[in-house]
Amino acid sequence: MRRGQRSTPKGEHRPVLLEDVLAVLNPQPGQVVVDCTVGWAGHAVELLRRIGTTGRLIGLDLDGENLPRARERLTALGYPFALHHGNFAGLPAMLAAEGLETVDAILADLGMSSMQVDEQERGFSYVRDGSLDMRMDRTRGRTAAELLATISESDLHQALEELGDEPEATRIAAAIVAARQIEPIRRTGDLSRLIMELLHGGEKSQAWRLHPSPTRWHIHPAARTFQALRILVNRELANLEQLLRVLPTCLAPAGKTAIISFHSGEDRLVKTAFRAGLRDGRFSSISQEPLLASWRERTENPRARSAKLRWAAKR
Repeated sequence: MRRGQRSTPKGEHRPVLLEDVLAVLNPQPGQVVVDCTVGWAGHAVELLRRIGTTGRLIGLDLDGENLPRARERLTALGYPFALHHGNFAGLPAMLAAEGLETVDAILADLGMSSMQVDEQERGFSYVRDGSLDMRMDRTRGRTAAELLATISESDLHQALEELGDEPEATRIAAAIVAARQIEPIRRTGDLSRLIMELLHGGEKSQAWRLHPSPTRWHIHPAARTFQALRILVNRELANLEQLLRVLPTCLAPAGKTAIISFHSGEDRLVKTAFRAGLRDGRFSSISQEPLLASWRERTENPRARSAKLRWAAKR
């Protein structure tokens, strides 16, 4: 465990790259900090501890079901904060609602939380059977089941390749389209079994667990498909692009931002936006390479294995 890092009780959500986030943003007493993906406040609690009674934390989350737990954890500190149910693409409007134009630091952790995955009926898990929903905000939008019922094979193939980095995109897209003509795919278990059967001969097969390198982790055969569908359902890349457009104008002079991504498409958008901001003078410095989790963190927290943190500082 890194110096200064608090241990996390078993079963509790572990914030990814926490010490790196704190080192990069360096929150100080009295500052105003935004956590664009507050979740259960794993990062937010530690940020709020550091800005203290004279600071102010603003948390956003597209998944409004996260906010009661986040509020409970943040309230326990007794420091000023506000929470909003909303999309970080609308960050300027959220700040305006708080009477602010700019802030000192902005964090966005683009990954799924373990709590969302653990709740079967949210439909994010390929190992727990539940409704094939996948919406971050269950009050609006199409579910993954509804999307799978209508998406063309070519569009599905493209999504699997570009959003899931799926090497078997052609076979999986064809299999899904063929299966839905017989019966709608409404459950996560149905989709997961379909992919397992296609690639490894059934859900009980252990073939996928074999890996030629003992230093690499196994990826479930359905993981990339579920990732691609989740990104599609929630329009995650479009929302990220909008956040990256408004970020510089939302930061105060010398303000800093940190973004944690978990997918090559996300990381590419962040890298491109930060480099463009450096060239045109909106940022004074950026991370040249992403920060990665230590071997220990990746071993103890599977969510950290694909995490990449990039940062940028405003002039």
